[in-house]
Amino acid sequence: MAIRQIREEGDPILRKKSREIEKIDDKILELLDDMYDTLKNSEDGVGLAAPQVGILKRAIVVDLSEEGGEGPYKLINPKIIKAKGEQICREGCLSVPGVLGDVIRPSEVVVEALNEKGEEVKIKAKDILAVVLCHEIDHLDGILFIDKATEFYDADEENNK
Repeated sequence: MAIRQIREEGDPILRKKSREIEKIDDKILELLDDMYDTLKNSEDGVGLAAPQVGILKRAIVVDLSEEGGEGPYKLINPKIIKAKGEQICREGCLSVPGVLGDVIRPSEVVVEALNEKGEEVKIKAKDILAVVLCHEIDHLDGILFIDKATEFYDADEENNK
């Protein structure tokens, strides 16, 4: 397992649509493990999508366990099948360092995906987990949170409050 370089805004790969994963092989499992290690190595990340490490495959990792939430999740071909409600969340992104933004997201989502074993999983998520799943799935379609933000903030200023 390895720590991979996180691509930052301006890298064209972040704006491309990722391809579905058709076969879960050792290469995909290694990618998921590397993504998880890269996420854990980051200072304050809670999710990471494959394009952020330069791979145009539909895979994400999410871990809110250190914040008292759920995880870790390693998801293949995730898709939102149901969304309801609305919440405004202040988001940041490992690919857009130093910037936070207020984004309107669903307050609840249902996500279908495959896990590492190729089993179908359904995640019913609320609040912050719903936000993180939406944020990471957006990455798979070349969308960054800054595309949806209504207000922007300097992350350093916000962290020093």
